Amino acid sequence: MSKNDFGLIGLAVMGQNLVLNVASRGFNVSVYNRTSETMNGFLSGSAKGKSVEGFEDIEEFVSSLERPRKVMLMVKSTAGNDINDRDAVDKVIEQLVPLLDTGDLIIDGGNSFYIHSERRSKELEAKELLFIGTGVSGGEEGALKGPAIMPGGPQESWEIIRPVFESISAKVDDDPCVTLIGPGGAGHYVKMVHNGIEYGDMQLICEAYNIFKSAGFTADELAQVFSDWNDGDLESYLIQITSKIFAQKDPETGNAIVEMILDRAGQKGTGRWTVMSAAENGVVISTINAAVEARILSSLKEQRVSASSQLSGPSNDSLSGSGIEKSQLVEKVKDALHASKIISYAQGLDLMKRVGNSHGWELDLGAIARIWRGGCIIRARFLNRITEAYERNPELGNLMLDEYFNEILDKSQSGWREIVCLAIRNGIPVPAFSSSLGYYDSFRSENLPANLLQAQRDFFGAHTYERVDKGAGEFFHTDWPDVIED
Repeated sequence: MSKNDFGLIGLAVMGQNLVLNVASRGFNVSVYNRTSETMNGFLSGSAKGKSVEGFEDIEEFVSSLERPRKVMLMVKSTAGNDINDRDAVDKVIEQLVPLLDTGDLIIDGGNSFYIHSERRSKELEAKELLFIGTGVSGGEEGALKGPAIMPGGPQESWEIIRPVFESISAKVDDDPCVTLIGPGGAGHYVKMVHNGIEYGDMQLICEAYNIFKSAGFTADELAQVFSDWNDGDLESYLIQITSKIFAQKDPETGNAIVEMILDRAGQKGTGRWTVMSAAENGVVISTINAAVEARILSSLKEQRVSASSQLSGPSNDSLSGSGIEKSQLVEKVKDALHASKIISYAQGLDLMKRVGNSHGWELDLGAIARIWRGGCIIRARFLNRITEAYERNPELGNLMLDEYFNEILDKSQSGWREIVCLAIRNGIPVPAFSSSLGYYDSFRSENLPANLLQAQRDFFGAHTYERVDKGAGEFFHTDWPDVIED
């Protein structure tokens, strides 16, 4: 009896769509789900007539697979940043281990925190089993039609799953949007930062929208603005869907559907993980941090409603009567969005580089940008330019320093600064725009006021400081005068 090529456990929507994708590429698939009702509904529904076989017993599921077995888990992870956390992913792995043979491969395709991929890889290696922790980006549609895939693990594991992953991934210029990211937790780490950059992208777009709304733009006008932008340098999946969102009408009221949606955002945690990792590794990701904080502030709806009648400031709709030409505003906001987007990617890439170096992952940032060109949520035209930047200079210190991106920042900064000032004067919150600009100005400053900060630290804590007229690494302390208290 012939065996199946690929197995998947966890038939939520993402898992189901991945199975259909794999089956459509000519592979025979075995599936197992904790609740057989979900599995049977899938087999009698969208999987009916496909090369998909279901099993209610996990031992029979494992036995149905060709060796080396390839078992992918699409199970929700709940383990956080404590290495000792165990969750549903670990429980499924514990069930699988006694049933597998040397050289079989387990793939965790959920949004697991990367430290657990590192741990699971080591634990399974000790049992002579292979492991890959892989990020999958593209949502439900990407899972079905072709996602961007970010696997992390040993080369041996990659070669086993490579034919499947290359077949099911998105394609750009016939190149599959998948590559081995690196060992251990590299794949899940890169997917985590990808999600952090996604947070930044989405918040920047929302701030552009908020400025336009304050200036009196209708939803139909905004649909056209974003559609036009998607035909140019800002072409991306998020810009494209934003134009479609503004064009969508609510069937109950006839209003634009976006106007009927409560301004309280959700999040799954990967953005927070990215911010935590940046803090732990001493990397500035102020744009992404602003985006995460903006979602948290949006959740305080009741407090914001109360505060709106108690805290004073300019009216948020004051732009509508300012006399600014809409066409001019569109160009300036475009400059602010384009420049801030570059900053967000520069910060995310810097974080990946720093952590990759500390773990010995040897991340290829150009290759990572290349696989993000299709399938994933942040797919965009300018990712080609990022790949080219790292091909020109694999040791590029920061994306902003590449000639192409440097030129855009130079051309965009006048409009960028005007938009930030305009928003601040009119009481329009633009935390990601302004954080991006602050990062740019700080990074390009030869001197920052940290000399005073060091003097303060030395004054109250004798933390010492370096001097401008002495060699680097020499530290000094001043005997400061006593503070006389009244």
